[in-house]
Amino acid sequence: MTQPFPFSAIVGQDEMKRALMIVAVDPSVGGVLILGDRGCGKSTAVRSLAALLPKIAVLAGSRYNSAPNSELVDGDTIVDNAKSVMSVVPVVDLPLGATEDRVVGALDLERALVHGEKAFEPGLLARANRGFLYIDEVNLLEDHLVDLLIDVAASGINVVEREGLSIRHPAKFVLIGSGNPEEGELRPQLLDRFGLSVEVRTPNTLDERVEVVKRRDAYERDAAAFHAKWKPHQDKTRKRIVAAREKIATVDVSDVMIRRAASLCMKLGADGVRGELTLIRAARAIAALDGEDAVSDKQLGSIAASALRHRLRRDPLDDSGSGARVSRAVDELFNASVL
Repeated sequence: MTQPFPFSAIVGQDEMKRALMIVAVDPSVGGVLILGDRGCGKSTAVRSLAALLPKIAVLAGSRYNSAPNSELVDGDTIVDNAKSVMSVVPVVDLPLGATEDRVVGALDLERALVHGEKAFEPGLLARANRGFLYIDEVNLLEDHLVDLLIDVAASGINVVEREGLSIRHPAKFVLIGSGNPEEGELRPQLLDRFGLSVEVRTPNTLDERVEVVKRRDAYERDAAAFHAKWKPHQDKTRKRIVAAREKIATVDVSDVMIRRAASLCMKLGADGVRGELTLIRAARAIAALDGEDAVSDKQLGSIAASALRHRLRRDPLDDSGSGARVSRAVDELFNASVL
């Protein structure tokens, strides 16, 4: 199978790439919502990120990507001395037309009809455990699937009660959604579940457009040679993510930084405190990626738009966009002598 386009070879789209690296370092930041023009590399970036990440240890035979030494889950048939194997981080596509049974899992009809056994057939949520669940055109997702995803994303557990089955299994995944805002808006409940929201745009310079075409053409003509050329860049990015994962536990977030984050959210009128939590966690991940020992204004300011733009109420008197509102608030607040 052809390897996905290298993550490091994506031209531009720095905000999107940074957001994906942040959730790769710290999944607790939440999912990433990628909105923008068609053909800007949204799907390419998501699929290429998984190929960039280090493999994870999985119990051999587990249908839920269970980690070694984890508790056995309903429906898993792992023996006590099962070995662990190294597996790629799962990236599971959730198609818009998927049925609820396909997403959450259902009765295994073949075993029921042939053997008379009542068994569970895991769905997409089981496959996505410990990985990424990707929804293209997420703003067109049917309401009943939106409700389901909100529940599972909040709890990290998928509960299936149907046809006499009662199954609970872990479903901890990073939710990645992409779409074109012109085709519809997301429900506020689902929008709030995304930790970061980024905007992508068609390259607006001739040099960038030319470089995109050259790299994509080279990849499609000879994928192996293209990957060999970009391997040093991929290895460098992979090492950076691994080092950040190890360092993030020691990155300090002072009370001053927490107050700055809270002051910014209050100034913008963000509902709840999820904005502050996301902002602090994302800034800490950036600090770890940068090799810094503590979060500073630099990290908070750089990630503020991505963490907060989708949490703001619309201002009918301001048509500059939520990202611009966040940037103005950052400038005003962080440049003030006293917070």
